[in-house]
Amino acid sequence: MCIVRARLSMSDSIPPSDTAESVTAGHPDKLCDAISDSILDACLRIDPNARVAVETMVKGTEGEAIIVLAGEVSLNGQPPNYEEIARLTASSIGYTDSKIGMDASSNDSCQVHTHITTQSQFISQGVDGDIETQGAGDQGVMFGYACTETEGTAELRGRFFPLSAALAQRLTRRLEIVHDEGIIPWVRPDGKSQVTVQLTDDKQSVSRVSTIVIASQHSPKAGPNWPAEDDLSDDERCQYIEQQIRKHVVEHAIPPSLLDNPEVIVNGTGSFPDPGGPYADAGLTGRKIIVDTYGGGRHGGGAFSGKDPSKVDRSAAYYARWVAKHVVAAGLAERCEIQVAYAIGKASPVGFRVETFGTTNSDLGKNPDSTISRLILENFDWRPAAMIRDLNLKRPIYSSTSSGGHFGRTPTQEGLFPWERLDESRLDSLRSH
Repeated sequence: MCIVRARLSMSDSIPPSDTAESVTAGHPDKLCDAISDSILDACLRIDPNARVAVETMVKGTEGEAIIVLAGEVSLNGQPPNYEEIARLTASSIGYTDSKIGMDASSNDSCQVHTHITTQSQFISQGVDGDIETQGAGDQGVMFGYACTETEGTAELRGRFFPLSAALAQRLTRRLEIVHDEGIIPWVRPDGKSQVTVQLTDDKQSVSRVSTIVIASQHSPKAGPNWPAEDDLSDDERCQYIEQQIRKHVVEHAIPPSLLDNPEVIVNGTGSFPDPGGPYADAGLTGRKIIVDTYGGGRHGGGAFSGKDPSKVDRSAAYYARWVAKHVVAAGLAERCEIQVAYAIGKASPVGFRVETFGTTNSDLGKNPDSTISRLILENFDWRPAAMIRDLNLKRPIYSSTSSGGHFGRTPTQEGLFPWERLDESRLDSLRSH
């Protein structure tokens, strides 16, 4: 067994810091998010106005596994094959062998149970309508956030995102590439990352990346001769795994300017051999809501995956991020957090607040947050149908969000992550206050 590094004693001084984690697509909870969002995308391809709220649970046991699909779907057309989608999604992530954690491709060793009904009429009557009348799909509180932490690093510029979260996401996305492309052939689908950045004494800026943590599921035979057996000791195997993860994951994902001798911890308990994934840990949709957003801070509590955009849990959170990013990109503040609240069946928000943490420009007057709030409400429409229109959310774009984070991503020419795309006309309007 590998030796676990010594920890700080209670008497040691811990400098101010910010920490965020991320998980790979093969993490059991993310596997569930991927299945739920794949079902959502399939429904939206059939009917852009589909109402979808699908949850997934997975668990592997010795030689067998189970996938449970439950929720509500209402659409105009023939529903997709939910079981087929679940199996194909899990298989594409890498779960095709019970020895790893699940064989989703096998009808014999993996059972799929489907319990999906139509949306309640008492919900649908409140969310049907035009831009004036379509209400929120539920009550709730949503948050959006943006900051300038990533803007001093060329590889991250334009994200306007917490640095710790941006780096944690890059690590897990790189872990997925390493697995999917066979760069490290003994790496398995399940993995996690965590990044701690040390802050200045006033907590207003980042001074350095201090700790990087990687957990990567691997074959018990991981080594230079894989898949053949070798005679490595436990410590030698751990050292080899750590060296390969450093070389192929950490040094690829973390920009060189930020690699100022951080502590790197790989598989801190010693090893993470098969079986992992759903065998080691049951998975549920919506259990990684902090991973999905900003790595910490305030969160309204609503999950995203498996929900169509009529659910403000998803659409308003995306819109709040979009708006906060515009505020920071326009130079009005270095940090911006937006809180918005809805009541089911009501189109207009019942609550709205902007917090910039004392980072605004001096030309915004004595009450800068109030000024920014006014500018936001003048330039952005927070009614559910308007948010869906502005971000073009009735499209099958959600599978790509199920791992690697929903925010701080690069918008694509294909229209993925539209809430990360900046609108120059709105930036100009915000600047012309």
